[in-house]
Amino acid sequence: MKIIAAQLEDTDQIMLIIEQAKHIMRKNGNQTQWINGYPSKEIIETDIRNQHAFVCLENTEIVGYFCFIEGNDPDPNYKVIEGGAWLNNAPYGVIHRLASSGTAKGIARKAFGFAFNQISNVRVDTNHDNIPMQNFLKNSGFTYCGVIYVSDGTPRDAFQKTLP
Repeated sequence: MKIIAAQLEDTDQIMLIIEQAKHIMRKNGNQTQWINGYPSKEIIETDIRNQHAFVCLENTEIVGYFCFIEGNDPDPNYKVIEGGAWLNNAPYGVIHRLASSGTAKGIARKAFGFAFNQISNVRVDTNHDNIPMQNFLKNSGFTYCGVIYVSDGTPRDAFQKTLP
């Protein structure tokens, strides 16, 4: 599997993968994540324009999507955390909108591997009902850090992992 920067012409395929990922979430009991049109085509296009959008390719087929941002404070929703604390205040990377078509295995592993090749400190959040993602994070050495709130005010479980 290969990861490359997404292009605007990939948007329709990315949106299809997001719909497939929503279906997988619902099938696994996660009824409340990615609702009310989120993530929209406009959000994905903004990710692409900002050079934060990446696709996972199996041969030449797009089978996954994620947004990766890094910096001193790449996610304003991470400023306040309840019921815990971040592991550190060092610059970090964050993955958002991780989606799989369900046709290929290892999308999350590849996306986080990509992130850790860019920066050794990664934060991520997920819906409390997204048990498959929470299990992946815990099994991959991420530490549960507390609860953050996304821009629509809903809570998300927050995790962080720092490589030595």
